[in-house]
Amino acid sequence: IYIIMRAVVAILLSLLVGASGFTSPSVPTSRLTSSAPLSVASAWRDDALGAIAPMGYFDPLGLSRNKDDATMKLYREAELKHGRVAMAACLGWYVTAAGVHPAFNSQLSSDPLKAMAQLPLIGWVQFVLGCGAIEWMAWKIKERPGYQVR
Repeated sequence: IYIIMRAVVAILLSLLVGASGFTSPSVPTSRLTSSAPLSVASAWRDDALGAIAPMGYFDPLGLSRNKDDATMKLYREAELKHGRVAMAACLGWYVTAAGVHPAFNSQLSSDPLKAMAQLPLIGWVQFVLGCGAIEWMAWKIKERPGYQVR
């Protein structure tokens, strides 16, 4: 029973921590536009969104050096999008490794790398057009009046 209780607590804690990723940060937007000093490990501002004490805004390679707020917001958006795609790809890897293929009548290999090679050309066309449509729609949404990145 002790082992079962530990497993239940671990699962509940992991769900609680995972759910916090879907909430918006509680950083005032006024902090995004101030000009605070840079720390040694920072190439941007120490009071920027994502700054964590005691390091401040952690960027040891200086990839954000001399970047304006608009560029940093674009980088942040791309990072979130790529992270979400990576999580979906990881889930897809496990699903196909389990032998489940939602498309093509489950006739592809259970090895995801072999299944990628077995995917017909029309599947690749659908994949590229689908990704392109999502990116196009994201850019069109940004062009709408009143759109603001937070």
